[in-house]
Amino acid sequence: MKDNQSKNMNKMKVLYTRVSTSDQKTDRQRINEMDFSLVIEDKCSGAIPFFERYGGKEILNYIDKGILSQLSVWTIDRLGRNLRDILNTIHYFSERNIPIVFLNQGLRTIDDNGKENPIANLMISILATVSEMERSQIRERQLEGVRLAKARNVYKGRLQGTTEDVHAFLSKPKNRKALDYMKKGYMLNEAAKLSGVHINTMTKIKKLGFAG
Repeated sequence: MKDNQSKNMNKMKVLYTRVSTSDQKTDRQRINEMDFSLVIEDKCSGAIPFFERYGGKEILNYIDKGILSQLSVWTIDRLGRNLRDILNTIHYFSERNIPIVFLNQGLRTIDDNGKENPIANLMISILATVSEMERSQIRERQLEGVRLAKARNVYKGRLQGTTEDVHAFLSKPKNRKALDYMKKGYMLNEAAKLSGVHINTMTKIKKLGFAG
């Protein structure tokens, strides 16, 4: 009996928050944060798979130790931008009978009896799909704007004053690695640290690498 009581005492309810940039705040997501054992915060792109984020890795560690009883997030898009990654993350938690609670939408993946909530899971899939479609439309509009700018000779494929061949510049091992990180959704400063490239060079890589 004492062992069971000790295990229950060690169980944690975690509030997970995420913003995309370091200058953004998570205050709006920290609803009733005193009700939780711990608040874990990520400042990274939602395009990064959940368990590849710093906070996601910390949460995975608690899952592996068997001490996480519930994960709460403000909205579905805090988990990710990609529908498949969101569903895979939810499935991973559900397999381990750990409920995810989406506070703003009032949805819970597993009920108090330990059973999956099919209605909630359906709503989560629909809302995640809508969010993904909205982001895709925004991206398409951005690309269309670039195409129109190029047609008017307003948008250039390289920085003014650049004399180095663009392909040669982006093909440098560190620069290529940095660009790959950015395309995966990492922020500029994160990609710079991981690839060993100066932040000023990262700006140039971003402009040239996403010009086409």
